[in-house]
Amino acid sequence: MTDRKIKKTIFNGMSYRDTQRINSKNRNKLKQEDIHWLKTEGYKNVGWNNVIILYHKIKDFLDKCQFEDLTLEELFLEAERIGNKYLTTQEIQETNHKLSKEVNEIAEEIDKQFPDTEIEFIDFSNRTKKTYRKQNNQKSYRTIKY
Repeated sequence: MTDRKIKKTIFNGMSYRDTQRINSKNRNKLKQEDIHWLKTEGYKNVGWNNVIILYHKIKDFLDKCQFEDLTLEELFLEAERIGNKYLTTQEIQETNHKLSKEVNEIAEEIDKQFPDTEIEFIDFSNRTKKTYRKQNNQKSYRTIKY
């Protein structure tokens, strides 16, 4: 009997079957129209080259979908994170310092334009004017404005 050494092909640390399994799981995460598009364009999960091409295409779709679901605030945070990759720590600290200085100046200007003249006290005592049906884990308090 002769010993044959079979060289196993690996893609991104995954065997052929592992890559197929990942493709199937990730394809199920896509929208129906994207799945239909992959099928009509002839992307298949059979054959090494096809599996690798499908893997990259599914990854592109998932990356695109990831940014569609984000809110505007999350998009700005993601853009800042990406932009910070190209800055040194000193530049990031300088930018954050300038930003905090601007925010404080804006807050001071808002306080000048809209002064808060009412003083608000919160009474955490158990007595309230009205009796409500109280649940066990509910706390009651009253607010008094002067």
